[in-house]
Amino acid sequence: MTTWLLLAAAILSEVTATLSLRGALDHPVLYLVVVAGYALTFALLAQVLRRGMGLGVAYGIWGASGVVLTAGASALLFGEALTVLKVSGILLIAAGVVVVELGSQRARRTAAATVAHAGTEAR
Repeated sequence: MTTWLLLAAAILSEVTATLSLRGALDHPVLYLVVVAGYALTFALLAQVLRRGMGLGVAYGIWGASGVVLTAGASALLFGEALTVLKVSGILLIAAGVVVVELGSQRARRTAAATVAHAGTEAR
């Protein structure tokens, strides 16, 4: 559970930094938030990986969630358009992350079954 909370914090930190990057165009002091946000993001993501989450899964969820949240927030905060094509792309990204996570779960189950089977054969 802690791993997932760290990943959520990494996602929110990255989205905050990215939105601040856009805001820094008008308010340069926000570049401090950008630097701090990205540094925190990578520190949190490193902790997620240290706790055993696969890189493909962690990065996929982090990246896709960041795209979805940033696109939605930039529409609200900066008036950027959410076109049908853009929303379709966001949905495809989200679906891709689900497929990667499902594949990762299947691979973990297969690996666990292989180890269990090898252990019973050794006896």
